[in-house]
Amino acid sequence: MTDPEAIYDLAIIGGGVNGCGIARDAAGRGAKVILLERGDLASGTSSGSTKLIHGGLRYLEHYEFGLVRESLIERERLWAIAPHIIWPLRFVLPYRQGLRPRWLIRLGLFIYDHLGGRKLLPATRTLDLRSDAAGLPLKPGFDTAFEYSDGWVDDARLVVLNARDAADHGAQIRTQSDVTAMRREGGLWLVTCADGSVVKAKAAVNAAGPAVLSLLDRVENQFSVTQDKIRLVRGSHIVVKRMFTDPRAYFFQNPDGRIFFAIPYEDDFTLIGTTDADHQPGDPIKASDEEIAYLCAGASEYFRKPVIPADVVWSYAGVRPLVDDGSGKPETASRGYRFDVDTDDSDAAPLLSVFGGKITTYRHLAESAVAKLARWLPQLGGPSWTATKPLPGGDFPVSDTGVVGDTLHNQYPFLDAATVKRLARTYGTRANDWLGNAQRTADLGQDFGHGLTAAEVDYLVAREWARTAEDILWRRTKLGLRFNAAQTSALAQYLSQK
Repeated sequence: MTDPEAIYDLAIIGGGVNGCGIARDAAGRGAKVILLERGDLASGTSSGSTKLIHGGLRYLEHYEFGLVRESLIERERLWAIAPHIIWPLRFVLPYRQGLRPRWLIRLGLFIYDHLGGRKLLPATRTLDLRSDAAGLPLKPGFDTAFEYSDGWVDDARLVVLNARDAADHGAQIRTQSDVTAMRREGGLWLVTCADGSVVKAKAAVNAAGPAVLSLLDRVENQFSVTQDKIRLVRGSHIVVKRMFTDPRAYFFQNPDGRIFFAIPYEDDFTLIGTTDADHQPGDPIKASDEEIAYLCAGASEYFRKPVIPADVVWSYAGVRPLVDDGSGKPETASRGYRFDVDTDDSDAAPLLSVFGGKITTYRHLAESAVAKLARWLPQLGGPSWTATKPLPGGDFPVSDTGVVGDTLHNQYPFLDAATVKRLARTYGTRANDWLGNAQRTADLGQDFGHGLTAAEVDYLVAREWARTAEDILWRRTKLGLRFNAAQTSALAQYLSQK
């Protein structure tokens, strides 16, 4: 429970990747931090991404060289601190006659290879799809492709692990804590939650994502009303049964100028996305029938086997709170970020609001936000540290990713190969924290199916703020793709007794 008399240095509203990243950075510098999230961690935009750590190849077309460079630099940094949940992925970009010219694609990839100081990831190469395995699932007529590097991330776990590390550094993480009002009093922020509790803090961060302006509406007596506007852009995705066995992903161009990906997903599936559609506040955050049909049609232009809406086993959407830069089309809106700082005449109790951003730049965004707040919180002025300190479970070299799974298999030979792989890619070196001295599956308690046991569930509740079956099946793990209704019900029943 939170001490009602405690005075925090920093209150952060929003448990997405930016909020949790800021909490981690600030707590690691010695600040007394509390984070308030109205739902579950990563329950909004941060679990609705395309799940890529990437520079944003297409942003080069819009001359966003600074953003691309920042993203490319962060790409290898994030891989190094979280090699269990981030790993390299090669992308195959087929050349399609009549769209972007071949020379332009190759020039863009040359810049992409050299702009961000790439060190470990392999460079671009040209493929002959008539002989390369990447051409097998594609329709005839695609002869040439370019293969380049980017990264894959379990986005929701990235958020949770930042929160876990923040908590390990002393931060308080409170989920299911909707902020209903904020006001300054005596040089402090008084942040009121829906349960009636009041949090006191010397400074506050508005990292509410798509609700950033809505939260500002709950702030009494703003001193400098922000001039920033956001543009809500919905990105929808579909998941179908595995369409190809090649471990590489595909980057496709549509005739309308948009792009989309087809990515190997959870071993047995293919993830296809994303769309870019303007989103209105209050509208349901889900893939519309039109968006699903659009993605199916786009994939069918490339793959030998057509994709139809009936093939979709799951769909999801995320709303990106982008800085409104006046772009005509949603896909051209900047993925950059800005800060707005509101403070009173006494220059006390600042409120820093975060506008925009993308998952790849979250760590650098957090570092920049903390640097801005150091004016009011001197303890935040110390050296930066998050670029090299591993996230929980990621304390091993990127070259040893396979070793983690091998070690788990040797320690717990009763676990099947699929479960070992999942645990290595979910918990890394921290899987032992809940597997403990187990000698057989029965030692891990109730088996809910697909390798999920009571020991893991109890750990997720106690250490990762999970409360519901949805929290566990769709954010802490991706087992929701495999669980049936009876298994989900059994898990929900178990959690109701906690």
